Amino acid sequence: MTDKIYINKCWFREKAFDNGGKVMNCGINVEELATHADENGWVNIVIKERREPNEKGYTHYAEKDSWKPSGQPLASSNNSDSKVSSDDDDDNLPF
Repeated sequence: MTDKIYINKCWFREKAFDNGGKVMNCGINVEELATHADENGWVNIVIKERREPNEKGYTHYAEKDSWKPSGQPLASSNNSDSKVSSDDDDDNLPF
């Protein structure tokens, strides 16, 4: 398991409205974010909710997403376990 890399110099504040809607305001320092960019210029981040808002009302924080694909192909959708049901299988239905 890799260590968590927190994105500093950013803030997130969620506001919930009486009608059930929500909005999240955020501010991110571009220079700080650029330090986390990969060779293609992308930064994958995960926004997580704090247990409690801090003294400034910030409700979320950011971590760098360090997940990398394993290179293994996904399981094929052509499973040998799956079979097409016939009309004879309908006899076991409870309805």
